[in-house]
Amino acid sequence: MNNLQGLKTLTVANIRRILRIWIQTIIPPAMTTALYFLIFGQLIGKRIGEMPGYEGLTYMEFMVPGLIMLAVITNSYANVASAFYGAKFQKAIEEILISPMPNWQILIGFVMGGVARGVLVGIVVVVVSLFFTSFAIDNLLLTLFSILITSALFSILGLINGVYAKTFDDVSIVPTFVLTPLIYLGGIFYSIEILGEQWQFLSKLNPILYIVNFFRYAMLGTSEIDPLQGFSLIVVFTVIFFALAYYLLHRGTGIKD
Repeated sequence: MNNLQGLKTLTVANIRRILRIWIQTIIPPAMTTALYFLIFGQLIGKRIGEMPGYEGLTYMEFMVPGLIMLAVITNSYANVASAFYGAKFQKAIEEILISPMPNWQILIGFVMGGVARGVLVGIVVVVVSLFFTSFAIDNLLLTLFSILITSALFSILGLINGVYAKTFDDVSIVPTFVLTPLIYLGGIFYSIEILGEQWQFLSKLNPILYIVNFFRYAMLGTSEIDPLQGFSLIVVFTVIFFALAYYLLHRGTGIKD
């Protein structure tokens, strides 16, 4: 039990950090989601009506899973990237690494902080969504699983970003120039069925498309992509990047360099 005390302490510290700066971590996603619903849902959604390719599903209902995934992905990633680099900048990571905690506990401790923020923000977005539209969750367990594993995956990616970051600017480069374009082109606001064949092909090269559609299937029971593909992609990527993050921590990359 004592062996897990360090993991518990690190996890709690990361969660307390999220709650301590709740104005920066919780409120912005809620406001952003409300703006998306006002602009895309109310103004554009009324013109679209029923979503093409999704019989009986309005544009507002179609948007809900995508907006939840948008918040979960960006907040999980940002939380761990900033927390890990912050620990590096303050030299606190060196104290953690020389502690009796094994590297896998350090990795999980940071990731749990990202997962906590991803789940918390996801719940907030669901609550905000209910003010604009009504929906029924088709499979609650699969929906929760999808949120948990997706936030874990992007928390791990955020840690890898934090490992390689040398300045605070480096923490924001990947989210700004890589993650954000992939998310917005990942079928959050539109169905790929309305695209031409060439753009459909390019869209299917985007891994976020499969993640969003897996969650849409879990939540609404419908998807334009085989949900098994999304599930397999998330699981495989999570295992691969977890192993990579563990290897980087073991080598001390970005810390001992």
